[in-house]
Amino acid sequence: MIKFIIQIFKRFAWFKRFNAKVTYELLAKNIPAEDWHFMNYGYTPTSSEPSLELPNDPKIQKYSLQMYHYLAAKTDLAGKQVLEIGSGRGGGAKHVASHFKPASYTGLDIAASAVDLANKIHQVPGLKFIQGSAEKIPLASNSIDVVLNVESSHGYGNVDTFLSEVKRVLKPGGKLLMVDFRNSVETMTIFQNQIKNSGLQQLSQDDITPNVVESIEAEDDSKKERIKKLIPARWQKLFNEFAGVVGSRFYETLKNGTRPYYRFVLTKNQ
Repeated sequence: MIKFIIQIFKRFAWFKRFNAKVTYELLAKNIPAEDWHFMNYGYTPTSSEPSLELPNDPKIQKYSLQMYHYLAAKTDLAGKQVLEIGSGRGGGAKHVASHFKPASYTGLDIAASAVDLANKIHQVPGLKFIQGSAEKIPLASNSIDVVLNVESSHGYGNVDTFLSEVKRVLKPGGKLLMVDFRNSVETMTIFQNQIKNSGLQQLSQDDITPNVVESIEAEDDSKKERIKKLIPARWQKLFNEFAGVVGSRFYETLKNGTRPYYRFVLTKNQ
């Protein structure tokens, strides 16, 4: 009954906003672990993408870091003004700001606790985190070269408003780099149509569902160990589903193709 009621409420924009804010506020407050810097499901590169070699190869959440790396690699970030919308715990922002050398990198998140946590644990020149909404970005028009959006837009109350705000803050020629899933092929089609109608030009789109599935499988053992370590026993089953471990409904729907996951590169022409 409770699940049915929640599904009904999820149809309303206000509930989607409320649910996202509360969820990530609670996670940041109750799991402030420095070994859990990412909240995406991870990415395994294709054979055509160069392998990632880092001086300090991460032992934890390497695949989630790769999601950011191969998305950011879709355009030149050196010397650019970069905005990430939905920056979460800030691990991706730290990697991109350190590796790709933008002039500045601002991480925007709706959860104030996540912003406080990210500012505390990630210290990189030019990197800062601020609180705000994806549907009302607190930045000037035509002020950003590149926007990153990683596995976040599915939780927004109004995706059309989000895309309109991205277009507003981007400079002419600026890029939106985005990865996200939808809960069905039909809702992904709706999302793709929203992108087409956004006024942004689509440069590419890739179905990366198999890459995400592969990363979940590769990291499954270490992810389950971290859940046992960090999450109270009574919440572990729920968190395993949230984290998309092998055997969860999230994983199974990705695996069987009913929950698609795409990567997009868009640009603002005017």
